Amino acid sequence: MIETTSSGIDADHPLLVWGGGAIGGTLAAYWARAGLPVRIVDIAVDHVRACSGSGLHVHGPVDDFVQRVDACTPDALRGRYSRIVLAVKAQATEAAAASLEPHLRKDGFVLSAQNGLNEIALSRILGADRVMGCFVNFGADWHGPGDILYGNRGAVVVGETDGSTRQRTRHMHALLKLFEPGAVLTDNIWGYLWGKLAYGSMLVATALTNESMSENFADPRRFRVFLELGREVMALAEARGVTPMGFDGFRPEAFQAGAPEANARAVIAALAAFNARTSKTHSGVWRDLAVRKRQTEVAGQYGVLLHVARDSGLKIPTLERLLVLIGDIESGRRAQGEATFEALMEVCV
Repeated sequence: MIETTSSGIDADHPLLVWGGGAIGGTLAAYWARAGLPVRIVDIAVDHVRACSGSGLHVHGPVDDFVQRVDACTPDALRGRYSRIVLAVKAQATEAAAASLEPHLRKDGFVLSAQNGLNEIALSRILGADRVMGCFVNFGADWHGPGDILYGNRGAVVVGETDGSTRQRTRHMHALLKLFEPGAVLTDNIWGYLWGKLAYGSMLVATALTNESMSENFADPRRFRVFLELGREVMALAEARGVTPMGFDGFRPEAFQAGAPEANARAVIAALAAFNARTSKTHSGVWRDLAVRKRQTEVAGQYGVLLHVARDSGLKIPTLERLLVLIGDIESGRRAQGEATFEALMEVCV
């Protein structure tokens, strides 16, 4: 059945997934396995060949299957699409938006299945009415061409950036439930995105060392860093008039001004337990630094918070130092390890 064009949906036309890595590749494989017409667009030629040839292998404790998915590089893409799922790193958002815009139907939309507040940049480039928000917290890693580790289930949430619920929102919610049965349809997508920024900042901090996410959260000496990062992001969210939402054991209200410190300790303990149950032991940021030896998306994700802090007159010394330290590792000025984490602890007094 083809739904009306006014909804921005053509269900018989391929669902375009722009970026076939950990997030996009996993979603695309599940949708293709469910019988949906799916096409991946990715800049990695060898990955494209694997996906459309021998197939995309999604494996780990959650699932294990191989699914062929139609794939091409951006230069080979033809046609216009009503539904595009954007799943590139935050720093590639603007370039990807410019590349995909000619392939987006006028009444179509882009769903941002990314980390960060990329919906802001996408709305500026494509128009706010052509952008849908999405939040994901499942654990996955791209290991190589046609090879993705699906380490653990996690929250998946979709919602319009203006808080409305439309036919297209329900449509994408139904598609996301094919991947994650517990996927949530929300009228507060910004709340989930800001909640993930708080939690994500803590995951970024764990990438300063070579210990696992769980080991970092379980170390009582490092609690102060996680506390201050959470408090700084919550203060910025409040300044923007956003009510952050919780997920997968993370309760952002525990880091709001005036909340008892014991509440935050309980959340960090829950995060240690949650991350101990996944085969994805380290964050994607750690993998970029330690394994792939490439620039992370930290500046792309968190740089916007520096502007929010400046506009709001708020001080965020822990976040600022964290961004500097990640930059130092990217440039080779520092190494991942205890000493680098201690350099972050210095500002948490």
